[in-house]
Amino acid sequence: MITPDRFAGKTLVVTGAAQGIGAAVAARAAAEGGRIVLVDRADFLDEVAAGMDGETLAVNADLESWAGAEHAMKAAVDRFGGIDILINNVGGAIRMRPFAEFEPEQVEAEIRRSLMPTLWCCRAVLPTMLAAGRGTIVNVSSNATRGIHRVPYSAAKGGVNAITQSLAMEYAGQGIRVVATAPGGTEAPPRRVPRNAEGDSGQEQAWMAQVVDQVKQSAFLGRYGTIAEQAAPILFLASDEASYITGTVLPVAGGDLG
Repeated sequence: MITPDRFAGKTLVVTGAAQGIGAAVAARAAAEGGRIVLVDRADFLDEVAAGMDGETLAVNADLESWAGAEHAMKAAVDRFGGIDILINNVGGAIRMRPFAEFEPEQVEAEIRRSLMPTLWCCRAVLPTMLAAGRGTIVNVSSNATRGIHRVPYSAAKGGVNAITQSLAMEYAGQGIRVVATAPGGTEAPPRRVPRNAEGDSGQEQAWMAQVVDQVKQSAFLGRYGTIAEQAAPILFLASDEASYITGTVLPVAGGDLG
């Protein structure tokens, strides 16, 4: 359901915007009047932005680095003059396997993918929001802070929750709200950029099937959510309707609190 003009006059930066939840959030916010800066490292990002309503800007950046986050925020400010809302959506488990089966470099890759983009983007956007005396940051965490076969990813998303709560406390007096959602399992179309570029072995596919079973069994509703069911609470928290909410991590996982 579209809420007309909910984001009229506001500039939103949406990271991980080329596909999945990020693309859905960006498209709906654009339809609701926002100026949207889509940030991703996918080479088809311009195509995604061109298919959306209103004013959009596509910025290719690797947000696992400080340089990429700084570049993305500067591009948004240069184009639209400021940033009202940052939605940190980059992340996602690369591999699913028992922790004893993770190689050290694989552990580090999971942390780079699912923690560092949020940490860097929060740092990069703060000067702009502090200068304006206002702003909202919505972090997309996960209820998989409790779950099987994703310990490094779980650790990264636990870090996102900590960033959310600590930043909210630190900057509430400067007019900045920081909130998060914690999605559970979500049905999505096939990814144009694969989760694991190396592909999954038969054993990894079996471990992933165990994760799917655990996620469905842990959810009171017994199913995966939809992308629309994830985008809606993200945009509610980003909007002025949630002006008295900060420091909150909202589970969106069919009853599984993670």
